[in-house]
Amino acid sequence: QVQLVDSGGGSVQPGGSLRLSCTASGLTNTGAMGWFRQAPGKEREFVAAISRDGVFTNYADSVDNRFTISRDNAKNTAYLRVNDLKPEDTAVYYCAARASSIPSSRDAEYKFWGQGTQVTVSS
Repeated sequence: QVQLVDSGGGSVQPGGSLRLSCTASGLTNTGAMGWFRQAPGKEREFVAAISRDGVFTNYADSVDNRFTISRDNAKNTAYLRVNDLKPEDTAVYYCAARASSIPSSRDAEYKFWGQGTQVTVSS
């Protein structure tokens, strides 16, 4: 049974930082992994993605180089470091995984999803 467990969310003040984690189980060779987010009343949007080997990454323009995606294949875990958080970053953050090694910004191309972790940014 494939399972993605994402964690690390919380409530922070503007300018704060968090590190989100996503651990996959039940996958023998996890492909590309991505992070998406969904704010209240809005559609889910792409945040960042990383290739299987960790060499290639891509980011949404909206994160302005404040976010960094990485992965540790020995732990079958992907991370999203989020810095200089803004109130507009408030959302539920979801990790996703796909069989292909190529990172994608399209949520339809990901087969496996985590349950989501809440990030709230407010003063």
